[in-house]
Amino acid sequence: MSTAVLPAPPSSRGASSRPGLGRLTLVELRKMSDTRAGFWLLASTALLTIAVAVIACIAMPDEDANLVNFFAISLVPASVLLPVVGILLVTSEWTQRTAMITFALVPHRGRVMGAKLLAGMALCIVAYQLCLIVALISTALVGADGDQTWSLSLALIGQAVISISVPMITGIAFGAALLTSAPAIVFYFVLPTAFGIIGSFKAFEGIAQWLDQSRTMDTLVEETLSGKEWGQLLTSCLLWTALPLAIGLWRVARSDVR
Repeated sequence: MSTAVLPAPPSSRGASSRPGLGRLTLVELRKMSDTRAGFWLLASTALLTIAVAVIACIAMPDEDANLVNFFAISLVPASVLLPVVGILLVTSEWTQRTAMITFALVPHRGRVMGAKLLAGMALCIVAYQLCLIVALISTALVGADGDQTWSLSLALIGQAVISISVPMITGIAFGAALLTSAPAIVFYFVLPTAFGIIGSFKAFEGIAQWLDQSRTMDTLVEETLSGKEWGQLLTSCLLWTALPLAIGLWRVARSDVR
């Protein structure tokens, strides 16, 4: 008599049956471009990166036409628009009511959020490479003759990665903290802007130097930061990135799925 072999119950399959973090990251990357909003945001980012480089080639004074300046200019569109993609990546789970499917397939919500953060970082690396290529081409076309034309230190290269990655993580953090697209996008842009306006008053100048992220990140791609400037950057990131992310992770872990 032959004995039927039944599949092992879910509890005995263990963690090996779960989709790996790499696979989850690829899924989250695909989500970024699957929607019309995500696709057009990514396309707009690429087109604007090229557009600002072309404008810089035409309008930039000859003495400023060097790789550092072209690279700093080309990073601006990605730093502004990609965080919106990060916000939508998180909030779409609730606004489009796909969270039930996502968390049914992957019950550990922390792994899902980890995959979203990794996907956001991967997208930033792709955008970073595009910006660097555009800057190199622009410098080759209209770069000034001089020893500093092609100078780009390793410190500035690393700081440029931070300048494009921190806004993306902050966007994901705001999306997780609010779980709704419109409020998350509005608060992401309005709160730091309002804080920057308040910091422009002399009475708040000292506080703004440490907590206004637009100030602490302003020269990341232009000059090597000093020890004090790194401290100011870290402090502002704790307020605008780490705190919303902690709140967001807590909300995602505990929010009811409908």
